[in-house]
Amino acid sequence: MNSPTKITIARGDGIGPEIMDATLEVLAASGANLEYEEIQIGESVYRRGIMNGMEPSAWDSLRRTKVFLKAPITTPQGGGYKSLNVTIRGALGLYANIRPCVSYSPFVATKHPSMDVVIVRENEEDLYAGIEYRQTQDVTQAVKLISRPGSEKIIRYAFEYARANHRRKVTAFVKDNIMKISDGLFHRVFDEIAAEYPDIEAESMIVDIGAARLADTPEHFDVIVTLNLYGDIISDIAAQITGSVGLAGSSNIGDQCAMFEAIHGSAPTIAGKGIANPSGLLLASVMMLVHIGQSEAAERIHNAWLKMIEDGIHTVDIFKRGVSKARIGTRDFAANLIDRLGERPATLVPASYPAGVASSFSGIALKGAPAQSKKLVGVDVFLERKGGNGDDMAALFQPLLPAGLKLVMVSNRGQKVWPDGAPETFCTDHWRCRVMADGAEELKHGQVAELLARVAKEGLDFVQSSNLYTFDGANGFSAAAGQ
Repeated sequence: MNSPTKITIARGDGIGPEIMDATLEVLAASGANLEYEEIQIGESVYRRGIMNGMEPSAWDSLRRTKVFLKAPITTPQGGGYKSLNVTIRGALGLYANIRPCVSYSPFVATKHPSMDVVIVRENEEDLYAGIEYRQTQDVTQAVKLISRPGSEKIIRYAFEYARANHRRKVTAFVKDNIMKISDGLFHRVFDEIAAEYPDIEAESMIVDIGAARLADTPEHFDVIVTLNLYGDIISDIAAQITGSVGLAGSSNIGDQCAMFEAIHGSAPTIAGKGIANPSGLLLASVMMLVHIGQSEAAERIHNAWLKMIEDGIHTVDIFKRGVSKARIGTRDFAANLIDRLGERPATLVPASYPAGVASSFSGIALKGAPAQSKKLVGVDVFLERKGGNGDDMAALFQPLLPAGLKLVMVSNRGQKVWPDGAPETFCTDHWRCRVMADGAEELKHGQVAELLARVAKEGLDFVQSSNLYTFDGANGFSAAAGQ
């Protein structure tokens, strides 16, 4: 017999220990060849003053086993506490979050009986980079970071996943009608990579109408690939409309490590009552078994679970009179599933995991893009100032300009207010003055520094400056609303 595969487990908080116990019982009975290293994470660790919820020894375990089966945790409310999920994903390079969302009609109530959609969510960047600032008394800022390498990795993963799992189509969700630079980059990379997979249909949608269509006609979709924030939102929508968010598991895949978890939270209000549904964590463990090459055990567990659903043996969250046959608790869930190991569903589509189906695709090549000529052509200076309008700010700022610079625009919260601003525009204390080279092709950094020194000497509070570049002559910065 082969040596067991070592994995790291964490029982988590709330209902976490209960659903992990049930999952481990099933794994043991299935013949899965595993050895566990258990770590402590979550609320108790936060309370010991470790602000990311995880001790250094736990990181050592993850780097040693490279496979993590994690129950839900509770993040304490209040400042300073970091999301452990976001921390783990970023630190270990878990760039791809995979969430299969499948309906189990007629045994689990749903308005979408034929739904079978996989959400592939970028996991490392976007607004989840967590770069935020309070800039003025009235205005805060969050920085949305989208990179070409990050976009390439997740989009190519989605197409490789679709090909390996005999999926027919990949749809990108973006919002590049508004965020033309950041989401626009993701869309351009999607089109580039899609051209390399002529056997797979490719389409893109604006995320708002895409989410509406997902909620209304999910059968239109097969694999959806999208940015971090959009993916977080639509994967919960997709899971819920299958019948219950409690049935969904997910994987977080990187080049070296992987994490598997239920998509729901720690549900502290039902902790200890013995009624929690372990399905999400159990199906995450099935994804884990496929990942480590134990497809036979994965198939046995998944088909036994489908048979139990089909037999109407349901936990309280999906129990429905006239459809369900018995209402069971957390411990009985494991016992009933174990009794069905080796059986297959008669109505639901049986799970099949051929040995060659991969959940990770190592060595995904990043093509990048040719280097472009980059030129500094201007600077946006952000200022805090109460009261006044665009004309007032322009009159205050223009005398401070060094030779060779000109003020071309003043905006407030992104809306142009000078020149030719609308008198109805509501203004806060957050102003942006856009300065460009006057007659010169390119600015020098020294000119920017001189401008900021003059602003400071005048006693104006500049809270941020952003250099404006062109790349091969194309603007690398957005216009203000109203321009």
